[in-house]
Amino acid sequence: MAALLPLLLPLLLPTANAQAYDATQRDASAFSYIQPLNTTILGPYGNSPAVLPSPNATGVGGWEDAAARAKAFVAQLTLEEKAKMVTGQPGPCVGNIEPIERLGFNGLCLQDGPLAIRVADYASVFSAGVSAASSWDKDILYERGLLMGKEFRAKGAHVALSPVAGPLGRSAYSGRNWEGFSPDPYLTGVAMFQTITGHQDAGVQATAKHFIGNEQETQRNPIYKQNATLNTVEYEALSANMDDRTMHELYLWPFADAVKAGAAAFMCAYQRLNGSYACENSKAQNGILKTELGFQGYVMSDWGAVHSGVASVEGGLDMNMPGGLGNYGTVTGVGSYFGGNITAMVNNGTVPESRIDDMIIRQMTPYYWLGQDKDFPTVDPSTGWLNTFSPVDTWLRDWNLTGPSSRDVREDHNEAIRKHGAAATILLKNENGALPLKAPMSIAVFGNDASEPTQGLLNQNDYEYGTIIAGGGSGTGRAVEIVTPLQAIKAKAKEDGAIVQYWLNNTLLANTDIRSLWIPKEPEVCIVMLKTWAEEAADRESLHVDWDGDEVVARVAAACNNTVVVTHSSGINVLPWADHPNVTAIVAAHFPGEESGNSLIDILYGKVNPSGHLPYTIALNGTDYNAPPTTGINTTGINDWQSWFDEKLEIDYRFFDAHDMAVRYEFGFGLSYTTFNASCLSAAPTVSTITSKPEDLPILPGGNPALWETLYTVNATITNSGKVAGAAVPQLYISLPSSAPAGTPIRQLRGFSKMYLEPGQEEIVTFELMRRDLSYWDVVSQQWLIPSGSFGFDVGFSSRDLRDHVKVTVVN
Repeated sequence: MAALLPLLLPLLLPTANAQAYDATQRDASAFSYIQPLNTTILGPYGNSPAVLPSPNATGVGGWEDAAARAKAFVAQLTLEEKAKMVTGQPGPCVGNIEPIERLGFNGLCLQDGPLAIRVADYASVFSAGVSAASSWDKDILYERGLLMGKEFRAKGAHVALSPVAGPLGRSAYSGRNWEGFSPDPYLTGVAMFQTITGHQDAGVQATAKHFIGNEQETQRNPIYKQNATLNTVEYEALSANMDDRTMHELYLWPFADAVKAGAAAFMCAYQRLNGSYACENSKAQNGILKTELGFQGYVMSDWGAVHSGVASVEGGLDMNMPGGLGNYGTVTGVGSYFGGNITAMVNNGTVPESRIDDMIIRQMTPYYWLGQDKDFPTVDPSTGWLNTFSPVDTWLRDWNLTGPSSRDVREDHNEAIRKHGAAATILLKNENGALPLKAPMSIAVFGNDASEPTQGLLNQNDYEYGTIIAGGGSGTGRAVEIVTPLQAIKAKAKEDGAIVQYWLNNTLLANTDIRSLWIPKEPEVCIVMLKTWAEEAADRESLHVDWDGDEVVARVAAACNNTVVVTHSSGINVLPWADHPNVTAIVAAHFPGEESGNSLIDILYGKVNPSGHLPYTIALNGTDYNAPPTTGINTTGINDWQSWFDEKLEIDYRFFDAHDMAVRYEFGFGLSYTTFNASCLSAAPTVSTITSKPEDLPILPGGNPALWETLYTVNATITNSGKVAGAAVPQLYISLPSSAPAGTPIRQLRGFSKMYLEPGQEEIVTFELMRRDLSYWDVVSQQWLIPSGSFGFDVGFSSRDLRDHVKVTVVN
């Protein structure tokens, strides 16, 4: 019965109207939306077919020797030991697989997260995913992943729960978009590949998460009836319902890059996917991930995301986190659907022992491949005392923590973090050469984002006073120190002999005539520091900056004719004051890491020429965005929480382009202190014949290897036409022929590069286009197909700043 659940659920789902944010109760630009009733519940999506059995790993793609060692290890395990190997236990790390001492296996330590090793002291806080994506710099994406990996390893963490491609960013309001990279699957795919390669080059297993459809936080988990026994479900988690083409061309795309990069692990998501919980969705895990993409690693659950035993095992889940030893499933406590239930499944013949063996082979193969059985650092003993997820008094065994405690693993990483933060900072507006600053002698700083946080350096909750470098939840980081904007501005002003005045109370500023604050006269420049919080388990209620930030800007700009606004934000902010004549510059810095103030100073004073570009679109109004989160239902059925991805491929710039909508700042936009041009665009095939269908080759990690073959090279000349050295970010967009199916985006990003140019210098940039880049997903043949006809190639510096165009015709 459990194995049939994914097929039966759609038949049981009553219709429901779901609604999102009520603008009248929250914020004038918050999305007011009624999710349309979908009457095609038995149509092309909203149900998830069973794909059984879960395929066995082979180690193909370079892991063959490690897989052989893993099989030899598993052959020595008892059934009880096998049950422990696939079930987490309370311990010093966020996730723990206990040792098998008799076989010399020291266990696994799994640690958050995507911008820092969260449960640790003396570790760095790197830039968030949205900042890293804003750099549009493959070298920085790799270096960030590598340095993070080195810190994880030095603290004794075998597995980094990083990076994030889900949420991709379907909704501008999603609370965890900042942990990921961009709503564009190509940009996120590159970021996933580079980050994973960096993590694993450092000897740490990377975890691609959250697979798949985790595009909102609201109702991500079931709601249980109060005072009911056996944790009776009142509402199941939301079901993310998407069609096959949308799955492949948007949400699966960057996860394919993760598999291609050799990711050791995937983490399945909390919510349901087309009616079936993601961690037991056999179509997604067995059919797509392990078969179509050839994934050779293991699938772990998100913490508490397992809602069945046999169905999850059969559905492709390989590791239950956080686990526990109980023989039952619980919302809280130490129970687990795995644990002792694994031995029961095998002993009563429900699940073959060979399936349990494969779960462990998948887990141990990357362990051996990365050499984690040799001279791997012990878990830092201080980790155990800092771990609030499973405190010491909940441990069920002695973890025998040894080695130096409170190890300082930061080395000189702050220098790279400063560089990364500056490279990711986006200059959105710069009127009359307001920036870079030219040693002003009188500076005024406004806003509650400027100074030291007053509630400590661990971002667990929103806070009014202090700068922000990360959001909340499992993706946050514990900073040892933060260089604040005010600290950095004061240091630079001291060098110049300037004075700095500052006011840090937004409530005061939003209700005060700013002119009454000048001491002794109007400053030469007014810097307004704004912030926007976001966190796990909650979606954003507004796209405006927090803490009356819009009113603060209005007040300051009314009094100061040279107002520079800086945002530290989790993602998209609508900027209603962007056209104010006294707002001379706008800088979007997102979450740049612990060197935040220094990174900002490097940009404001021109030590670094800004080269960050938007990884998303900034609309004119919050109501311009489609696909909001589903935040409520007006029915009472247990399965009524549904989110229909009826916008299909139309998210972010694809949506705005399809409907010819004006925007504030388009995807890929970013100014510089110099100017660039792109010209001489050309495209040439690298093969003599281009077929519509790819050659049918044996599957390797990433899928059919033919999809990764280069078919076209596109060249363009990039010129620094200004007077200042800086880095250009040329972007390549393609348009598929009219023979492609309806709903194909007008244009899609398919290449980018970051290149440093001196004034007057020109260089040729080359983009290599693979078969997948030129294809669409055909739901009938279940293939990536290249359509016949005229392809358009555009190169420019944003999705709407396209400088040169060329067409090529493909006949197949």
